[in-house]
Amino acid sequence: MPVAGVDVGSVAAKAVILDEQSSTILSHAVLPTGWNPRQAGEEALGRACSAAGVERASLRRIVGTGYGRIALPFADKSVTEITCHALGAVHLFPRTGVVLDIGGQDSKAIAVDADGLVQDFVMNDKCAAGTGRFLQVLSGILGMDLPELDEAAAKGHPTDISSMCAVFAETEIVGLLAQGANPEDVAAGVFRSLARRMVTLSRRIACRGEYTFTGGLASMPAFAARLAEELGTEINVAEQPQTIGALGAALIAARP
Repeated sequence: MPVAGVDVGSVAAKAVILDEQSSTILSHAVLPTGWNPRQAGEEALGRACSAAGVERASLRRIVGTGYGRIALPFADKSVTEITCHALGAVHLFPRTGVVLDIGGQDSKAIAVDADGLVQDFVMNDKCAAGTGRFLQVLSGILGMDLPELDEAAAKGHPTDISSMCAVFAETEIVGLLAQGANPEDVAAGVFRSLARRMVTLSRRIACRGEYTFTGGLASMPAFAARLAEELGTEINVAEQPQTIGALGAALIAARP
């Protein structure tokens, strides 16, 4: 029988349908969370079921995760996103030792063992300059959506962004643009600043094995490349990095 994992984050709601015997991913769905986490979770699950060609009633078990997991009354169980990202990452990349996740409201570095169990983790949920929210602010300033921002950053030469606070950094960015700075260089500078913050966060845990990058920002090739450059090593990125947490939740749902 199929099982499901639903991950409702601050920016996007994700769902994965899994064959519980083979652990094969049957389908996935990603859509904006909006203002109603419960509705977003319901819709993501419905879309994933349709894509898999299964009836929701046929799901043996549903596990919820993400900050909006408490808003999912249909979930049989709720599990933290840290646990789910760890399991999902190791399932796809068995040599993973560290999971790096940058979400809309926080960023995490998670040390995992060969079974996908969390050994240690650190989180930044205090400053927007270390989260995806920083790129959303930059997107608004430059008038680019995130894919356009990624393309711009890939072409630019990083401008130094000295401010450590998102509010002050926003003022600094506006000032740089007013002085005639190239938007591509500013975008590259913000990417480098955010990547370096993630590297600093990851150094607070024991780093061993391969790095796996999850979350929405992992779907931006230029940012993933910048993060790998700052780490000084290659990083694993799944085809659907936003769905790693939902995959981990589905793997938990598949347990006896």
